[in-house]
Amino acid sequence: MGNLLSNKNILVMGVRNKWSIAWGIVKAAQEEGANIIITYQGEREKEGAEQLGADSIFQCDISSDEEIDNLFAAIKEKYGVLHGVVHCIAHAKTEDLQNDFVYTSRDGFAHALDISAYSLVAVSRGAKDLMTEGGSIVTLTYMGSEKVFKGYNVMGVAKAALETSVMYLASDLGEANIRVNAISAGPIKLFLPKVLRILVTFWIPFLKKRLLKETSHKRTLEKQPCIF
Repeated sequence: MGNLLSNKNILVMGVRNKWSIAWGIVKAAQEEGANIIITYQGEREKEGAEQLGADSIFQCDISSDEEIDNLFAAIKEKYGVLHGVVHCIAHAKTEDLQNDFVYTSRDGFAHALDISAYSLVAVSRGAKDLMTEGGSIVTLTYMGSEKVFKGYNVMGVAKAALETSVMYLASDLGEANIRVNAISAGPIKLFLPKVLRILVTFWIPFLKKRLLKETSHKRTLEKQPCIF
């Protein structure tokens, strides 16, 4: 165990199960001595979060400003200060990933950008007042924001919005010694049966174009938020 994050209070949002990137980030941060705070939305996510042995677990619906406010009020009451936030939240409606992008619904478009991009803005706003010692906010993006991958569709638009949000947040919060960064990984081998068909449509062409034909090393990615 290292001590890079010793006595640092780190909020990780988006832990779903042991196959998720957020799960691995929690484990890596724990190995560096961090006090981990996890949020969950439903009972299924709560069960997974409890397995990680986090210091605190809070329920939070990221689409609710009230629940976000309640989350940071609870963190302030228990910890007083927050040192880092890892935002691993993204979602789009299944039909908007299965159909061609041109058929994306208005509601589906708004949903994808709200959950996948605006949520970072809302979370950063809540976190900044607790980062009195400076801090770091990290989110996860994907190159589908810059290149077309069949089946990624509205998520590519959402990731582009997320990356632009990172730049503006970094500009706003830099004076408070709060860093804001996005980490972009290539396709990662995860157990995601619900979206396997969608993954195949943009993963296989990607692998054919890569000279070394190697996917991202999941463990390396999980460690990266610890150094931002």
